Amino acid sequence: MDKLKLTYFDFSGGRAEPARLALHIGGIPFEDNRFAPGDFPEIRRTTPLKQVPTLHINDVQVTQSDAITRYAGKLAGLYPEDDLQALFCDEVMGALEDINTKLVATFGMTGDMLKNAREELATETLPRYLRWLQNQLEGHGGEFCADHRLTVADLKAFVVLRWLGSGKLDHIPADLVETVTPKLAAFVDRIAGIPAIARYYETHGSK
Repeated sequence: MDKLKLTYFDFSGGRAEPARLALHIGGIPFEDNRFAPGDFPEIRRTTPLKQVPTLHINDVQVTQSDAITRYAGKLAGLYPEDDLQALFCDEVMGALEDINTKLVATFGMTGDMLKNAREELATETLPRYLRWLQNQLEGHGGEFCADHRLTVADLKAFVVLRWLGSGKLDHIPADLVETVTPKLAAFVDRIAGIPAIARYYETHGSK
């Protein structure tokens, strides 16, 4: 069996969390290499694109979070085999990465610049994406984002939506998801209740 080492910040959430969850759910052994934010300047020097997450597969280092998540999903049986369902899965993951990118673009801003940027996201951009995601969920049966079963698209949606509702993002209302898309809020609760995911957070907490 290949030796896997997944490297990312030591907190629950972020771009490595869907892959962590997939490997955990699938019972795939891996080294969960977590580091403190203060160690990032040193860690980034060891990565191909000066960013994380990265995945070592034996001696090969791979970058790009969605590629890593997709690979973990395939190992764990959480990625569709049907080409069309795989497309639906990828479509949702891409939209969620758009959300990540738009939020990360505001990191480092302060004062009114941060307030104005986040308020614009909260009133225009994020609701547009959230409504689209809710429509995708409903269009694919109402329970999962693709393939009528749990996939990495659901895991990534769970991680991103939980982050939006965490209250940790200044000027992003913690009830945004619930207010704009109540069915997505119910989806987050449902995914959190999956026994393997509940056990994961019992062990790793929610930093």
